Amino acid sequence: MTETEHRQVQSSASNVPPKRRRGTLLLFVVLVIVAIVVVAGIVPRRRARAALKEETDELAIPTVRAIQPSHGAPATEIVLPGNMQAFKDAPIYARTNGYLKKWYVDIGGRVKAGQLLAEIETPEVDQQLGQAEADLNTAKANLNLSEITAQRYEGLKNTDSVSKQDVDNAEGDYQAKKAAVASALSNFKRLQELQSFEKIYAPFDGVITARNTDIGHLINSGAGGTQQELFHIASISTLRVYVNIPQEYSASAKLGLHADLTLSQFPGRRFTGELVRTADAIDPATRTLLAEIDVRNPTGELLPGAYTEVHLKVPTGAETYILPATALIFRSQGLQVALVGSGDKAQLVPITIGRDFGNQVEVLSGLPNNSLVIVNPPDSLVTGEQVRVVTGEPPAPPKAQGIG
Repeated sequence: MTETEHRQVQSSASNVPPKRRRGTLLLFVVLVIVAIVVVAGIVPRRRARAALKEETDELAIPTVRAIQPSHGAPATEIVLPGNMQAFKDAPIYARTNGYLKKWYVDIGGRVKAGQLLAEIETPEVDQQLGQAEADLNTAKANLNLSEITAQRYEGLKNTDSVSKQDVDNAEGDYQAKKAAVASALSNFKRLQELQSFEKIYAPFDGVITARNTDIGHLINSGAGGTQQELFHIASISTLRVYVNIPQEYSASAKLGLHADLTLSQFPGRRFTGELVRTADAIDPATRTLLAEIDVRNPTGELLPGAYTEVHLKVPTGAETYILPATALIFRSQGLQVALVGSGDKAQLVPITIGRDFGNQVEVLSGLPNNSLVIVNPPDSLVTGEQVRVVTGEPPAPPKAQGIG
């Protein structure tokens, strides 16, 4: 702009009335104030919206507590019910008829093998034995005469004094008498053995658990009547305990496995036993393996027929973990737990559990090593969701639990 033009502009401005200039300035001030008010209202709202969004995003990330599961014990102790039985157990019956003459041992008596328990009077058998002895003597006398006759005929045959037929008859009679002696001797020995059954002896070392007879009782050996048990004997120096081991532990039930037995009448005490044999077959009705455990009982304080709890330490064979039951997720995909993955993102994995201890469970498979497991996971938690982790203490290993 030239100097001439500049002067013309100044001349024009100076020609503007003062009132108009004040209006223009006032309008400008009002516009500035409006702009300041608008800016002052928009900026805090934007900041509030940004803060609200940030707070919402922050609250959308769930805060979870995560723990490292503890390792399970290398051997699992299972508790099974068992019944004690005598190692040998036998009822004792009479083998001959008669009347009980005397008994020598009552219930609770400790006996040795071959010890006399009772005597039976058998008058009929005694008479039969006497008759059999007389018949045997008669048969022997006839045999002696027949033998002499046969020898004589054999000597006369050489002189043609007797016919060959007579010699053969004499020899045949001798053989018949010889057989009759053998028959009479056999009958005599049979009655002798029958008479020996008058005395009843203990078949093995043990204790008399029942006496069902008394002096003067009629004894029936079973011929023509109902046979009655006289005594009952049990060998208790060693006891058998039969238990049914669940199928899941059957592979670990090896011979020689150690077992502890507890009984209510002996609080605080444990008796040592050993697994000596199994049925080698699973019972299809109960899905259990029948096993026998032998326990020494030298003092006789353990009684056959008693109930006992058998504690078996079964090797697990695989590494297991212990988790609180609150870590389990039950969904249509099956049993799962939530792990904390890389970047603090949740990862849901399926697991297989073993025993249930109530507030804790045993995990057999599905958990990686050194994994962080989320306790009390939210119901809406999904794989890949961001989480805020608060670590906690691992659960204490559970005590031994019984399997009934």
